This record gives sequence, C-alpha cells and structure tokens, in this order.
Amino acid sequence: MLRSFYSGIAGMKGFQTQLDVVGNNIANVNTSGYKKSRVSFQDMMSQTISGASAPTGIRGGINPAQVGLGSQVGSIDTIHTQGNRQSTNRGLDVALEGDGMLVFGTDLVEGGAGVDLEESSILYSRAGNLYLDDEGFIVNANGQYLIGHVDGQPSRIQLPEDMKSFSIQGNGVVNYVDENDQTQVAGQIMLANFSNPGGLEKVGSNMYRSTVNDGMITDANGVVQLIEPESEGTAGIVSGALEMSNVDLAEEFTDMIIAQRGFQANTRIITTSDEILQELVNLKR
Repeated sequence: MLRSFYSGIAGMKGFQTQLDVVGNNIANVNTSGYKKSRVSFQDMMSQTISGASAPTGIRGGINPAQVGLGSQVGSIDTIHTQGNRQSTNRGLDVALEGDGMLVFGTDLVEGGAGVDLEESSILYSRAGNLYLDDEGFIVNANGQYLIGHVDGQPSRIQLPEDMKSFSIQGNGVVNYVDENDQTQVAGQIMLANFSNPGGLEKVGSNMYRSTVNDGMITDANGVVQLIEPESEGTAGIVSGALEMSNVDLAEEFTDMIIAQRGFQANTRIITTSDEILQELVNLKR
C-alpha cells in the first residue's frame, strides 16, 4: 500500500481531535472560570530511504532522504490566561484577579470544621460562584467545602445563622455583622498557587486535580500550602463578580475552519491514493 494512505489517516485523526477540542471550547464559552484548550501537532517517525554521508576528498557530503509517515497530536494544552470579569452584585460570587485557585475539600475530618489537608481530597477551581449550605458553611455548586483559614488553621468557613450581613474583602477575609451590630471575622479564604498550572488535570464541574507536574507550592511536608490572597504573587479577590471563560469565539471559529479544511485535504490524499491504486490494478486487463 502507498504510504500516503497512512499519512492521510493520521492527519484525519489529528484534525478530528482538534475539532473535538474546539467544540468543547465553544460549548464552554459561558462557563465560569473555564480555561480553554488547544492542540499542537508533531510529525511521526520518518522512513529513511538513504542515510547521510560525509564529504570526501573528491565528493561533497549527501543529506539523508526521508519520507514522513504523517502527523500526530503532540499535546493538548490548557491555557490559563485571565478571563473577563462579569459583575453580578452577589456577595457570594468571587472572581480571582491574578494567579492562584480556590481550594475545595471533600472527605473532611469529622468533628468540627477543621481540615487535614494531607488526608482530605483536595480540588481546585477558578469558578467563584459560592453558596451557603444549611449549616452556614461556604460551598460550591457541587456542595464541596471552600477551604480557608480560621484562627490561622486550615478549616471550612462558616457563617452564623443569626448574622445580619456579611462581606468578603480583597485579601479573602470574610466578615459578618452579628445580632449586636458588631463586625466579626468568620475566616479567610485562602488560595493555592502553581508554577505550572497547565499541569493540572481537569476532572469536570469546573474543578482541577493536582498532578506530579503542576509545580504546586507546598510546605516542608509536601502538602499544599494555603496562601493568603494578594500576597506572594497570588490573586486578589473581587466580591460580587465572576471570572468568565477565556474562550475567544473568533479564534475558535477560525481554528474550526482550519481543522475542517485540514480534514478535507487529508481525505483528498486518500481518494487520490485510491485512484492511483485503481490505475495499477487496471494495468492487468
């Protein structure tokens, strides 16, 4: 069979993957905190027809002759650029302006609001649409607890039922006004930061899981280090707003056209190769 058959198939598979990624980006154009993905390609192993030779006293050197065998997906990257900020005027909506992610916990330690970061299942997110559960704890849309500091220790943040109002400051401090019109501190929202956020693994529901390649900033025991907002290069918190998706529709539709035309061009390679094989078969009448 002709090599071009396999090159065409490899190209079609690659552009199909790109269309899948573009389609997912467009589907999440209005998803809070979503970070778009992109596909990069690389060539596959080439078949060497003849190798290189060095120059001699009577003849110059010869370059290698190679035939490529198509392309393949090199990487699917998550682009962690800042999304646009949308004002909601809702007190429990927070947007991050800068680097870092909100920290959420599941399988928390029973008894009290404290959190063992080493034992708990920790996830991360840029989506700041928060809520209160029936016990007054701050949670996300999936019911996972927002992790911060209370009295300097990792903990869930709880607002009392009899409070009159509350507010979230730029440094993450959550204040509330009690029944005596006194301002109290419920806790402080803390962030996690990563030197390579592209190494995080998407797990759905706007959440990310840590991997061995995300460069997570940890303490001496290798446990995630909670960092105060607006310090150590982490983001500030804007209350009453949400960070929207960083998907650019114009860019995505352009990539979709490129992927579509690339897919069509590779199908032409296959049909042309088939026509050549048909001519070869027809040599024998």
